[in-house]
Amino acid sequence: MKVKYKGKTEFLTLTHNKVYDVKSIEKGWYRIVDDSGEDYLYPPENFEIVE
Repeated sequence: MKVKYKGKTEFLTLTHNKVYDVKSIEKGWYRIVDDSGEDYLYPPENFEIVE
């Protein structure tokens, strides 16, 4: 699944309007490899599903 980040840009974390791949969904949160190159869990309300 691909999602677009709708929050404000955070340095080395997430970029506004950038599309990210969701690696898995764990307890309702998205596991995403962010701009730091590491994968973390993020709440789905900060994203829009694009595919």
